[in-house]
Amino acid sequence: MTGKERAKLKSIAQNLKATFQIGKDGISAEFINQIDDYLEKNEIVKIRVLNNSSEDVKEAQAFLMEELNCEFVQQIGSIFVIYRESLKRPRLLQDEK
Repeated sequence: MTGKERAKLKSIAQNLKATFQIGKDGISAEFINQIDDYLEKNEIVKIRVLNNSSEDVKEAQAFLMEELNCEFVQQIGSIFVIYRESLKRPRLLQDEK
């Protein structure tokens, strides 16, 4: 991902609310499936790691990036944003290519 593409995704993410939260139950297979489906539809997702979570923000981010084959966009505090181009209908970065 180029710097220009990352900057565009950051500007898009700025207006998003955290769609998913990682809490005391951590990251389950069902949680991963939900994020996978969401990424296929929307290409970008903002995730918050709650204070009561046993997961560290960077560990959760690295784990999800590996499991979902997605790219890191940004992290601010306990919130991070990941991106994966949709296989069926990519749209967010189409004008950048």
